[in-house]
Amino acid sequence: MPPFLLERDHMKLIFLHGAPAVGKLTVARELAQLTGFRLFHNHLTVDLVSSLFSFGSEPFVRLREQTWLACFAEAAGTGTSLIFTFNPERTVRPDFIEKTLAIVTAAGGAIVFVELTCAEAELERRLEAASRKEFGKLASVAQYRSLRAEGAFQFPKLPNGLTLDTTNNAPAKTAELINAYLSNE
Repeated sequence: MPPFLLERDHMKLIFLHGAPAVGKLTVARELAQLTGFRLFHNHLTVDLVSSLFSFGSEPFVRLREQTWLACFAEAAGTGTSLIFTFNPERTVRPDFIEKTLAIVTAAGGAIVFVELTCAEAELERRLEAASRKEFGKLASVAQYRSLRAEGAFQFPKLPNGLTLDTTNNAPAKTAELINAYLSNE
C-alpha cells in the first residue's frame, strides 16, 4: 500500500498548479503512482466543455467550474483522494479557490497546494514538445508570449503550500519531494 493513503472517509486534494509546461501532468502521473491517488487532469474538463462552448465564453467558464466543483464534492464525499492539475489564468473565476476549499473541508477533506515553477527558457523549450499536443495544450512559444503579455495567466495568489522548481528536477524526483511533504503534513 502506498505510504500516504488516507482512510476512506478523509479525502485529500493535491492541488498541483503552475504555468503551462512546468510539468504538472507529468509530475501528477508520477505522484499518482506513489500515492495511489486518482489523477484529475484539468484538460479532461477543458476538452469536454470546449467541445460545446468556446474557451473563455460565459457558458464555458460556468460549466467548467461546475464540473470541477462537482467532481471535488463527489470525491470528498466518498473519501477519494485526488491530484488535480491547474493552470491559474484569467478565465477562472476569482472565487473558485474559496469554493473548492469550502466544498472539500465541509466534507472533512483537506487541500494541499503545490506550486510548480520552471525557468522561463526551459518552460519555452517544453512548450513545443509533441506530448503537449495530446491534450490540445498550448504548444507555441509565440502564442504563450502573446498570452502572457496580454495578462492571460493572471490569477489571484493561491494559498501557501509547497513550491518546487522543476527546471532541473526529473518528474519522478519532484513527485518524491511532494510525497515526502505529504507524509509530514
